[in-house]
Amino acid sequence: PMGEPWFKLAPRAKEWGLVALSSNYELYGDISARVMELLGRYSAWLEVYSIDEAFLGVKGTPDELLALGRAMKTAVRRNVGVPVCVGIAATKTLAKLANKWAKNNPVFGGVCHWDSVPATEREGLMGRLSVVEIWGVATRLTKRLNVMGIFSILDLSRADPVMIRDRFSVVMMRTVLELQGTPCIPMEEERIGRDQLIFSRSFATPITTAAGIRQVMSVYGQQASARLAKHGLQAKVLTAFAGTSHFNPRDTSYPSVCIPLPMPTADPVILTKASHALLPHINEGVKYARAGIMVTDLRPTGNQAPLSLFENPHEERHVGSLLEDVTRRYGRGSIGLGHAGIRGGPDWTMKRDMLSPRYTTHWDELPLVKAA
Repeated sequence: PMGEPWFKLAPRAKEWGLVALSSNYELYGDISARVMELLGRYSAWLEVYSIDEAFLGVKGTPDELLALGRAMKTAVRRNVGVPVCVGIAATKTLAKLANKWAKNNPVFGGVCHWDSVPATEREGLMGRLSVVEIWGVATRLTKRLNVMGIFSILDLSRADPVMIRDRFSVVMMRTVLELQGTPCIPMEEERIGRDQLIFSRSFATPITTAAGIRQVMSVYGQQASARLAKHGLQAKVLTAFAGTSHFNPRDTSYPSVCIPLPMPTADPVILTKASHALLPHINEGVKYARAGIMVTDLRPTGNQAPLSLFENPHEERHVGSLLEDVTRRYGRGSIGLGHAGIRGGPDWTMKRDMLSPRYTTHWDELPLVKAA
């Protein structure tokens, strides 16, 4: 089952033919960046939706678009080495449906143009898929839709958009219109600007002290600063949190604090100090299995609101850029703020003993080929 802890599966892994591999974030991120860079050559209108999904704005006849989709699929497989599927449609919602069909129906060869499929087949697919499978429809909304007699995606596509808006929201109305072929969800050049950034990991070894949590907060404060600076953003709100394992229901503790910052910032000193507001809420001796920070109300750098006459603004510093320069040159953990200056990694950091090679970013992990 998804989310099942490995220690429960390990005893029978060999019997079931399971192979366990640790999370390889460097490899995933690098492969994703290569795929997105390659896709960007086919359209000037590219929205990176997630690490493994992107939207492209394209124009052409159905035959031209199918040829373009096949060319992209072939190029990614040849130049990056990963398989992809392409869904083409007039709206984002229908494009995701077309992509789903391309994955599950071999007849399309991994590329599906929605409008090129006969209407009866399209309706058949939409009729077989539960409304919960549509992009943006959560389980809670599905139950409400079911009460109205809307069970499949086809049912939702035939609903009255105005009625859906009145009973749900404008967002749900847009989904209905998109299913009907009317584009309502625009392309976005950069999604990160309107969302949030979360830095959180489960610990390899539980932390039982406030000092240990302070160390975690310091590390994540520095990481948040670097990520914000990379995207030219500043945060106005920081939330720090921690929690015990749900596998140990005896000693439970889930403290969290939300700190509005005096002004939008990406300064690692300010973010780290703000995250330490969680420490008074930590219960000594309790085994915390996870902690992290979340920065929200993100704004482009330089767009902060005017300062109040009574505010004492934090003087401009370049600590973040200096930390990033040293880290880039000497590696992660080579420098940090106070408790974040850790070399070799503390006991709580995620252990990846079954890590697959990071072929694309580490010379010493390249595969060796011997020619006879």
